[in-house]
Amino acid sequence: MTSYDFTYKILMLGDASVGKTSLTLRYISGFFMEDLKLTIGVDFYSKTIDFIDNKVKLQIWDFGGEERFRFLLSQYCKGANGAFFLFDITNQISLDHLPDWTQIVRENAGDIPIMLIGSKLDLDEFRAVPTEDGILATKKYNLTSFIELSSKTGENVEKSFYDMTEILFERYSK
Repeated sequence: MTSYDFTYKILMLGDASVGKTSLTLRYISGFFMEDLKLTIGVDFYSKTIDFIDNKVKLQIWDFGGEERFRFLLSQYCKGANGAFFLFDITNQISLDHLPDWTQIVRENAGDIPIMLIGSKLDLDEFRAVPTEDGILATKKYNLTSFIELSSKTGENVEKSFYDMTEILFERYSK
């Protein structure tokens, strides 16, 4: 049996089709998968990493983004240590829903670190959300940090999880 020095529960949140499952699977497997099925409810993944001489288990809770699953979120927030909120840089509406998601998280998980993620950076030529809007939203909604990434190319995928792990480690390992 493997023992972990730390286990962190991370929520993967955002509207349907913003890339939550693609990001999760890219991080877990190292591969980008086309034509993923819609997440029904919640899918669970985990990855064990070495972080500053510690074994850290990341439990990733990939939450279905469709409105019809939103009622489940409050229950799944309990015990969460951090969250990624993804929006699609080619879809302004996906960022507009940020306050709805963060309100549910804050009410049910408390003031956990939430990282704002602009996904689909490989589609930059079709960008509808300027980087500055992500930076402003991070400040406005008191989020931990902001990063743009591409699950397809892998750009900033590892960095996003490393940064979140570092934030969680600093917060919860004391």
